[in-house]
Amino acid sequence: MGMDIKQIQDLIKFVSKSGVNEVSIEEQDFKITIKTNQEPTVIAAPQVVQATVPAVPVAAAPVIPAAAPAAASNAPVAAENSNLITIKSPMIGTFYRSANPEKPSFVNVGDEIAPGKVLCIVEAMKLFNEIESEVSGKIVKVLVDNAQPVEFDQPLFLVEPM
Repeated sequence: MGMDIKQIQDLIKFVSKSGVNEVSIEEQDFKITIKTNQEPTVIAAPQVVQATVPAVPVAAAPVIPAAAPAAASNAPVAAENSNLITIKSPMIGTFYRSANPEKPSFVNVGDEIAPGKVLCIVEAMKLFNEIESEVSGKIVKVLVDNAQPVEFDQPLFLVEPM
């Protein structure tokens, strides 16, 4: 049957670490000789191994930045404004501060709000959902830019309760 590439690569690594100069393996239909002083043999196979390794972190990487900004922007805010209420998005969609570009924003920093007051619109699949306040207070911070995509449960506004 012989050996597969992985076994050969493992063998080359083992031989180069062990300090042995030469290893020969011979089977019926298969023969391999590894000499550590011949650089091309030693270097060529481990490079194949390294080439396949970056595929894993690259695939995982986009997941991390997506989560990191949300965590980073929440942490300092939570620490200095522990009494504030965070109004979060009830759905995934696009955040709009006004009914259309010509209209003023529903709320701005400093505005007082009460339960039932429309704060923004989250558009999901061409449905424009008015997001109403469930609390009384004053808008301290708007956390999302107009026309930005938002995730479910993403903080949209910080409100100082009144």
